[in-house]
Amino acid sequence: MLRVFLVDDHEVVRRGVADMLEEDEGLCVVGQAATFSQALARIPALRPDVAVLDVRLPDGNGVELARELRSKIPELKCLMLTSYTDEQAMLDAIMAGASGFVIKDIRGMDLVAAVKEVGLGRSLLDARAAATLMAKFRDDAVKKGPLAGLSEQERTLLELIGEGLTNRQIAERMFLAEKTVKNYVSRLLTKLGMQRRTQAAVLATELRRQ
Repeated sequence: MLRVFLVDDHEVVRRGVADMLEEDEGLCVVGQAATFSQALARIPALRPDVAVLDVRLPDGNGVELARELRSKIPELKCLMLTSYTDEQAMLDAIMAGASGFVIKDIRGMDLVAAVKEVGLGRSLLDARAAATLMAKFRDDAVKKGPLAGLSEQERTLLELIGEGLTNRQIAERMFLAEKTVKNYVSRLLTKLGMQRRTQAAVLATELRRQ
């Protein structure tokens, strides 16, 4: 059972999402908040598995909230929910450690699936959010040539990260020790100039589409 906390300043939206998620036997909504300050006070006490965060809040924004929460609860998975395909917000969200970014008019079943995916530790962007973000990464790739300095092994590692595999699963696939994979991932992120595994997953997804 995945424990979910919802943060949105619109009560109707919040209740609608809560009802939708509660219909699934694998999800349990353990709390709600309408503001940044409420969420920051309630979430650490409840320790949910997934926090669904509105990007725009009356006393702050969901990206900063995600950063604050993950500094307190590193294992917390954050799914950003927004009405806007704001490129910078998406980039900032990934930098803050968010696991996914979806648009508010997403279908109910797709939102339930998104929460579950994020709860399982996978990275997720809905199609429109991905398209916007991929365009940014494509431009950056042209300018910087992110794969130019990667070895064949590092390229394989990047592909496996893009598939959403854990270090243990990658270790099994590449016939390496899990600790070795962890070190390789850190080195790969440094080479790519990235701070988050999610960023590498997004880049790998885009490269597969080219």
